[in-house]
Amino acid sequence: MTKNPFDQFSKQFFETFLSPYGEVKISEEVPGEPTLIDIYFSPTVKPTKIPKSLGLIRRIASSPCLLEPYRNQPTFDDIESCLNKLFAVRAEYRRDVGHTNEIVSDKKSPKLWIIAPSASDDLLNHYGAQPRRKWVSGIYFCSQGFHTRFISVNKLPKTPDTMWLRLFGRGGVQEEAIDEVLTLEVNDNQRNEALRLLSTWRISIDVIPQPTSEDLEFKMIVSKAYQEWEQATKRQGIEQGQRIVVENLLKARFGTLDPELTNIIPSLLTQPTEEYTRLLLQLSREELINRFS
Repeated sequence: MTKNPFDQFSKQFFETFLSPYGEVKISEEVPGEPTLIDIYFSPTVKPTKIPKSLGLIRRIASSPCLLEPYRNQPTFDDIESCLNKLFAVRAEYRRDVGHTNEIVSDKKSPKLWIIAPSASDDLLNHYGAQPRRKWVSGIYFCSQGFHTRFISVNKLPKTPDTMWLRLFGRGGVQEEAIDEVLTLEVNDNQRNEALRLLSTWRISIDVIPQPTSEDLEFKMIVSKAYQEWEQATKRQGIEQGQRIVVENLLKARFGTLDPELTNIIPSLLTQPTEEYTRLLLQLSREELINRFS
C-alpha cells in the first residue's frame, strides 16, 4: 500500500536533519498502547553542538520531544491521541530514569510539539495555549500540565530561523520557504537534503492512482525545487540520478528501503527508464524481489 506522502516526508525530514545529534525514533510503538508516535527525538549532544543553521528546530531539539506534524489543522480527537502518546512516553521516561537513581527533572522530560499549517483560536483556547515572550509568533504553549506546544506554521515570522518549519506549511507559506531553501549555497548539505526529500514527496504523488487537488497543488509549488534536484542529479551523473529515482520510488511505495529491496536496484537499472518505472508502480514488493533478485 502506498504511504501518505506528507507523512513520509515529515518523518524522513526529521530523521535526516536530527539523527546526527541524537536518537530519532520513527513510528515508535507507545508502551502498552496499540498506537505509534510519529517522531520521538532524544538528544545525545549538548544543545550548543546542534548547528545554528537548523534555526528554531535547534531550540526545540535541545530536550527530548515528540514531534507530530499534520498536513491539515488537527482535530480535537487528533490532539487527544497525541496527548495519550505523550503521557505514556513520559511515564516510561520516569521509570527509565528512576532505575538510574537520577532525579526526574520535568525540564528534561519529553514534551509534545504539534506542527500544523494553522491553528484556530478555538483550538488554541481549548487547550489554554498562549504565546510566550521569549518565543517567536506562531508558537503556543498549552497549560503547564499538558506539556504541549503548538506550532502554527502560517503565523511564523519569515526569518531564516523558521525556514525549515515553514516547509510544513501550505500554499504560499510553503512556496516561500522552498524559494528560501533554493537561495542557499549549492553545496549546502541541508539545502540538498531538503531538495531530495521534497522531490521524493513529489515523486510519491505520481504513485497515487487518483491524486487530490491538494497533491496537484503541491506538485506545482515544488516544481522549482524538483527541477533543481533533477539538474543536481544529472551533474552527479545519470546513473547515480537514476539510482536515486529508483530508491525514492521504492521508498514511496513500500515506506522503507530494506536490504532485499536494495539488492534488486542494480538489476532494475538494467531496464529502460520507462520499463523500470512501470514495473515499480505496478508490481508488488514480492513480485519485484522474485523477478529481479
